[in-house]
Amino acid sequence: MKIRKNIIIKGIVQGVGFRPFIHKLVQNYNLSGWVFNSNQGVEIDLEGKEEELNSFISDVKKKLPPLARIEKIEVNQLPLIGYKGFYIKKSIVKEEDGFVLVSPDISICEDCLQELFDPHNRRFRYPFINCTNCGPRFTIIK
Repeated sequence: MKIRKNIIIKGIVQGVGFRPFIHKLVQNYNLSGWVFNSNQGVEIDLEGKEEELNSFISDVKKKLPPLARIEKIEVNQLPLIGYKGFYIKKSIVKEEDGFVLVSPDISICEDCLQELFDPHNRRFRYPFINCTNCGPRFTIIK
């Protein structure tokens, strides 16, 4: 039997590739719904079989992107809507409504270093190089 769960994940989950990670992870399950950034963190609304939803939540905890850190997960069961497919919704973050944790600056990763010093790469010597696994730097985020 299908059920619907609304999941709010709090912690360092924005600016670290978390929504694309969720989108990719959902493809392993027969789930439908959406994900977006909010002032609370990342909100996910899913419909599917309870076993698959529980496995999905377990995998979220185990397979995090390298820079992501989960502080709290809130799960609420809601009435079914009948979602078709899964998509990433536009973020809804308002500064006056709260705050979001931002990952601190870390060193550049090996992949970015190789691109930085490869004269055949379009990012050769690009001073602001970063990727989902090592940036962006807090110092260049608004």
